[in-house]
This record gives sequence, structure tokens and C-alpha cells, in this order.
Amino acid sequence: MSAATIRNHPDAHDLDPTTMAHGPSRELLFQIFALLLAVILVHALYVLWIRPEAAAAFAAEQAALAAGTAAAAQQSIFVILKDYEQEAELILALWALAIIAYKIRAGRFEQRLLERRLLPVDEGSRILPEDTRLLARPLETLPPQEREALPPRALRAGLRRFHATRNIQDTAATVGQLCDNEANRLDSELAMIRYITWAIPSIGFIGTVRGIGMALSRAQEAVGGDIAGVTASLGVAFNSTFVALVLSIVVMFFLHQLQLVQERLVLDTHNYCELHLVDRLKADGP
Repeated sequence: MSAATIRNHPDAHDLDPTTMAHGPSRELLFQIFALLLAVILVHALYVLWIRPEAAAAFAAEQAALAAGTAAAAQQSIFVILKDYEQEAELILALWALAIIAYKIRAGRFEQRLLERRLLPVDEGSRILPEDTRLLARPLETLPPQEREALPPRALRAGLRRFHATRNIQDTAATVGQLCDNEANRLDSELAMIRYITWAIPSIGFIGTVRGIGMALSRAQEAVGGDIAGVTASLGVAFNSTFVALVLSIVVMFFLHQLQLVQERLVLDTHNYCELHLVDRLKADGP
């Protein structure tokens, strides 16, 4: 296909990478900023609060043991969270939640466009091929963020196809194909979040392996009657996996909420185009 053919294709504007680059580049910058902010906030939280509190709890446990009384320092939330694996898990979880929040906000912004009258067509009126340029003009003059949202893009693609082919079936197929492509794109852009939800429990298992290894290396101390080192190492092993599983459950819940928002947007956009565009088209001829 020649460059001229691509430029003259009725859906070329909606498929042009330059019209879609602004959104992804802005989202990439947000993801980088969110990761840096998550690292700074979580690490500061650990340095200023969690690890000092965990050290104080451990010192209280040692003092209680020396006095011959029972202690329950391992039940402290600070002791559960104090290790490096849990810090990494919290950073990744906070990063994933920030990305999810960004995408949900973008999806709801596009969803609200469906509440507006995007096509200035009166109820009961029919759309002829000669009307498509006039109807597409308000869509093309929308602000950039609104213009590149799914509902206006689907309407523009349908109007251009109908202007070029004067065929209602082709127009419906074009709208459906664009919505299908958008659904695939939205799903593919969840790859980073899915990777994070896999990485969080993986880091937890790394902590488990590290903790068990540390416990085995101190087995001789336990034989001699000092089990403090072994129990501390086993705490690392089990706490890291416990925190990872809890965080994975939370992230997966919000990930499914995001998928629901995106799937609803695509379905509602397709229905909107069917109701306000395809069902009102009138082709030439008998």
C-alpha cells in the first residue's frame, strides 16, 4: 500500500501513530514518576518509622527474655514488615496501584464523553453520505484529550467510512473493528501490571528461601540451646511470603476493577455508535 493510499484511507487519521503518541508518552512519564515516588516514600517510611519500631520491638523481646518473661514481638506489624523483601513488595504494590488509578481515571474520563451529544443529529433524522463531513467537524475540533478518546475516534472512523463507501454494513464493521482493536490495545497495556502482580509473590518466595537458608546456617546455635537466631531467620522466611500474598490479593482486586472499567468503555462505545450513528445512516439508492 502506497503512502498516498494510506493518507487517503478513511480511517488513516485514527490509525496515525502521531495522533496516539501523546497519551502513551504521558502515561510512560507518569509510570516513571510513580515508581520514583513509590521508592522514595516507602524507603523513607522504612528508615524513619518501620525499622526503628521493629528494632525497638526486638529489643523489648530480648529484654523480656533476659528477665524470664514471655514476649510477643513477632506479632508486631513492624517486625513483619521490616525486611528488604517486604520493602520491595510494598514499592511494587504502590507502583501498580498508581498505574491502575491512572488508567481507571482515564477510562472514566472517556466514559463520561458518552453522556454528551457528540453527533449533532436530531432524533429521528437520517444521516446521508453528504452529511458526514459536517458531522465530523465538531468531533475534529474537540480538545486533544477528548478528540483522541475512544468514542470520538470511533464516530470519526464510522463517518469517514460511510463517506467513502456509502455502505452501512462497511461502516458498522469499521466501528466494530476499531472497538476490537482498542480492547486488544487496552489489554496489552496491562502487561506491566500483570508483571508486577507476578513479581510481588516472587520476591516473597525469594525472602522465604533466604530466611530458610539463614535458619539452616544457624542450626548449630539451636542445637546448643540458642534458638533466637533460627526463629528470627524463619520470621524472615514466612513474613516475606505473607506480606507478598496479601499485597497480591489487593493489587489483583483493583486490576479486575480496571479491566471492568475498560471492557465497559469499549462495549458502551460500540453500543453508542450503533445507536447514534449506524442506526441513523441512510445509503444512496433504493
